[in-house]
Amino acid sequence: MIASIITIGDELLIGQVVNTNATYIAEALNKISVTVKNILTVGDTQEDILQAFIKQFSENDIIISTGGLGPTHDDITKKTICKFFNTELVKNEDVKANVERILALRNMKWTSAADEQTYVPDGCKIIPNKHGTAPGMLFERDNKFFIALPGIPYEMKQMIDEFVLPLFSNFNNGRIILHRTLRTTGIAEAFLSELIGDIDELTKVASLAFLPSPTGVSLRISATSDSYKNVREAIAEVENKIRSKANDYIYGTDDETIEQVLGKLLSERNLTIAVAESCTGGLIANRITNVPGSSKYFERGIVTYSNRSKTDLLGVPENLIIKHGAVSEEVAKAMAAGIREISKTDIGISTTGIAGPTGATPDKPLGLVWIGYADLKNLITKKFLFGDDRVRVKIRSSQAAMELIRRIILKIQI
Repeated sequence: MIASIITIGDELLIGQVVNTNATYIAEALNKISVTVKNILTVGDTQEDILQAFIKQFSENDIIISTGGLGPTHDDITKKTICKFFNTELVKNEDVKANVERILALRNMKWTSAADEQTYVPDGCKIIPNKHGTAPGMLFERDNKFFIALPGIPYEMKQMIDEFVLPLFSNFNNGRIILHRTLRTTGIAEAFLSELIGDIDELTKVASLAFLPSPTGVSLRISATSDSYKNVREAIAEVENKIRSKANDYIYGTDDETIEQVLGKLLSERNLTIAVAESCTGGLIANRITNVPGSSKYFERGIVTYSNRSKTDLLGVPENLIIKHGAVSEEVAKAMAAGIREISKTDIGISTTGIAGPTGATPDKPLGLVWIGYADLKNLITKKFLFGDDRVRVKIRSSQAAMELIRRIILKIQI
């Protein structure tokens, strides 16, 4: 089946909001072998929305739109759907009951805006919204499917996962598409490609895509066949070849994050960790504690941003900072050792660096970061140069700190 994704909203066209909905829907449809022909974004203008509906519905088997289902004046998708299908808005009691439930959960009163949400185009099938007041809507016409979903990602994702994917999973005519993603970190895309070797030889049975990001490079292996056995074998063949060359840099697969992988390692080995952060400003602690169950291994995190806080809270000698500077190997070591000692954990980790855009010196450039690691037997530091973008320096530093711990635990060369 062939699909078109239409995302609606002026906020998307002006770049105020990143269009994550389209990415999520496209990836979800691809997993069930529905081919996405195009992704179209239109503003909050009825004529633009209507023309998009007309054109895409004539050319595709499935249309999925997001956005414009709220109760405000610029939410005009429902009215445009009525015009497209030559129908009218009618009150739906099931939708009303759901709106009442949502308002009760949020301790909110019934309003005219809430009442507005209970009206849907006549003739549509309701897609329940567990997390919000705007229902999804399904029309079937001429063996084609038109689906309208709310633009709020949290609400849209639930409807895609629980309604849309089961609906279309049996319409693939025997065509199977599978993906396997290998998550790497600590190596640039060009060096990773060179390490892996001849890509043409590698991809005779499956395709391979390099997807770089601030946290690393993801390798997406894709295979298509009419047999699950064939696609699984093709993906396994390519994965094994990649791992034979670059396994040390692969920390996880598919949707795994470095913090999830690290958490599993720490939990399995009954290890505890504490973090002292300067340039990362608490980002490492934030990422680690995003993982459910992290209280088993994460003891504490301290942001020691100023020189005084490093001395007062971690015991870093003042003369050490004066002699070497806060951004130095010596201070990174003292921070890691200090946080481990005061928290009584198995591992202490630290970051200190120059995130920019100011603070650089001739011998300490923007993006210079020292990461310290301490355990019962080791006191280790690593030096990094992460560029001149402040936010990327923080992201890359947090990733590198967790990767350093992973490598030490698994006894991989650092």
